[in-house]
Amino acid sequence: QVQLVESGGGLVQFGGSLRLSCAASGSRFSFYAMGWYRQAPGKQRELVAGITSGGSTQYADSVKDRFTISRDNTKNMVYLQMNSLKPEDTAVYYCNRDAPSGLAWRWGQGTQVTVSS
Repeated sequence: QVQLVESGGGLVQFGGSLRLSCAASGSRFSFYAMGWYRQAPGKQRELVAGITSGGSTQYADSVKDRFTISRDNTKNMVYLQMNSLKPEDTAVYYCNRDAPSGLAWRWGQGTQVTVSS
């Protein structure tokens, strides 16, 4: 079972930036499409960015042109660069496979991102 550890969250002001990191255990990491998800209080978890094993990316409309997902398969790492942050980006951020929910690995603890206005 792959273990996922997210880090890099924090408190930032409106318009600020953060870079999230996700460390994944397991030797087959590079084969999988990966995604960053977020869950705000009282809302369902949503996929905000995805990256294929080959590096193709896609984004939710709400974060397009502000967030950038990347990966380093040599280090089993996935990153999310978040710029021009808004209060509505406040959530706990998680990484996992970009796949139907039934195929998700065990969820990590996530990392809290709070954007103040």
